[in-house]
Formats: sequence, C-alpha cells, structure tokens
Amino acid sequence: MKRRTTFLTLGAVTVATAATGGVLFLDGGGDAGASGRDDALPPATAAVVRTDLVQSRTVDGRIDFAQRRAVKSAVEGTITVAASEGRTLIRGQALYELNDKPVTLLYGPVPMFRDMRTGDKGSDVLQLERNLRDLGYGASLYVDTRYDKDTEAAVRQWQKSLNREPTGTVGRGEVVFQPGQVKVVSADAALADQVGPDGPVLTIASTKPVVLAQLDQSDGALTSKNTKVEVTLPSGRKVAGRVVGTVRPETDASGADAAQDGIIVEVVLDGGAGAASGEDAKASASVQFVSEARKGVLAVPVEAIVALRGENGGYGLQIVRGATSKMVRVETGMTADGQIEVSGPDVREGLRVGVAAS
Repeated sequence: MKRRTTFLTLGAVTVATAATGGVLFLDGGGDAGASGRDDALPPATAAVVRTDLVQSRTVDGRIDFAQRRAVKSAVEGTITVAASEGRTLIRGQALYELNDKPVTLLYGPVPMFRDMRTGDKGSDVLQLERNLRDLGYGASLYVDTRYDKDTEAAVRQWQKSLNREPTGTVGRGEVVFQPGQVKVVSADAALADQVGPDGPVLTIASTKPVVLAQLDQSDGALTSKNTKVEVTLPSGRKVAGRVVGTVRPETDASGADAAQDGIIVEVVLDGGAGAASGEDAKASASVQFVSEARKGVLAVPVEAIVALRGENGGYGLQIVRGATSKMVRVETGMTADGQIEVSGPDVREGLRVGVAAS
C-alpha cells in the first residue's frame, strides 16, 4: 500500500504527517507559536481531556491455592483411607488413614520430627499441648515446653477418642503439623498403596485462593512484590489482587518445566478465602498487570503531537480556535491506549487541537 502524505501550511512553515497517524514534524527552525487562518486549519481536531492513563499487560492465568506442598508419611504402612481431594481440613481431622489409624492434622510451625513422650522438652511439645487444649483435652493442662504426667494424661484421653491405643506417647506417623487449615489439592497415594518417607501421600495447600500467571522473561519488572493486578475470573467477575512472588514451575511427565522460558507469578486475590468461591478452577482467568498509572492528567491523541525541529526541538500542539490556529510548545509524558500525557502553560482541558488525517 502506498503511503499518502498530507501537507499543512502554518504561517511560514510546513507540517507533514503520514495519513496513518503518528507524530507530526514541524520543518524549519521557526517559532513554535506561529499562527494561521482558514487555510492553516488541520484536517481534524480532538479535545484536550483530563483522564487516567494506565500501562498494562494482560496474560492468561489459572486459579490455584497458595503454599502448595507435599505430605509424606513419616513411617511405612498401607493406606486404608485415602485423602479426599478438594476437601478443607481443620485441626483434629484426619488427613488420611494409615494401617487403619488416622493421621491427624494439628496446627503449628514445627514439623513432627520425633516421637514425643514424658520427659521431653521443646517447642514441639509446646505446640502439641496448645492443640490438646484447643481440642478440649486436658482442661487443667499447664501449657509449656515440658511433656509431663499431665501432658501424658491429656494425650491418652485424645488417643481414646481416635480409637488409638492410649499409650500416652505421640508417634511421628500419627500427626502432621501445618500452620493452619489446609485444602487437599490431590491424593497422591490410593487405597491399599504402600507408602513411606520417600513418596508423597497427598498434596495440600492453604485455603487462600491465588491465581498463577505466566509472564515472559522480559516482564521481570511486573514480578515485583505488591504489583497490582486485576483478575477476570472464569465467570467474568473482576477481582483486584497483588503479586506476592514467583513460584517454581510444575514439571510435565518428561520432567521438563511446564513454564519453559517464562516466569510464573503468584497473585493473591482481595477478599480472602471466598474471593474465588464457585469459580471453575479448570477454566482460564485473565490477569491484567498494571506497570504504570497516571491519575488525572491532561492527554491528547498521539496523532496530535508535533515534533518541533530546529535549534530548540521538543514537541508542540496545534491549538485551534475558530478559524485560526496556533502552535504551542508542550512537555510530553506517559503514553497509553493511543493517548499521550501533555503539560504546559498554554494547555488546558477542553481546548481543541489538530490531529493527523485518518
């Protein structure tokens, strides 16, 4: 397609612009304030507006849950009740059953690294006693770091409620400590499977919904913590969120990274656990990353900007008033969605400016 060029006469200078739009070029070193009459008017005009400019990038994402991790059995045994995928579990409930006995979820940051019995001391004992108290066992139990006779009595009472032998000792394979309630993402071991410390029994995650989105390596700036996003969920509902960090990409059957050369970021949704309630977790979401925003600035179409050539250079706008026009110098700023930020003593909201012919 041949490129057409339109010439406009402004006083003693000539302005040329491609018909496809873009920046006008003011030839010569003349005054940027030159004016003209009817024959100097541009082919079209647009208003100077006050608006918000936002630079963004939109990518596909999917709903997931934060802090996904595998749970392994501390001891060898046979799965007699498998984990229930999709279920949310709280303190005192069984994650699964091993050798016909429940493996119970308790709350706390310290993992179960030893059998606990009378005479032991440590932070793991402290969190066990807190759980016993909160589950209603050992009303007179003094919660501290010592596993004493009162602790043993509370454990026996709790074990009876679970149909376990009331030994008063808590074995490594009997409980799993997690920071809080969890969601079962997948059951990695099925009924009758033999399990042990080498393989996962189930995969759990926080109950807080997140969206995982893949960015290119060149989008590294958008992975910064607290970068704001807007997520369009599969239902079409829009929810605000923020980036909390990057996550390790999942691997496919061959062991290769599913993300390949991309970066996977984790986005926390505003609204907590109910933010994605009722949404189809298998459908795609749309994630809009806001890289820069300017609020309440004056803006014009990009096609209105004139590149001033000559000794001073810079940029200008052709202000149109009735049958006359005047070129004024402006400072330019952010560009977004075909508009560009402008400022200067001669620019105000509502003015008409010349634009290139479409």
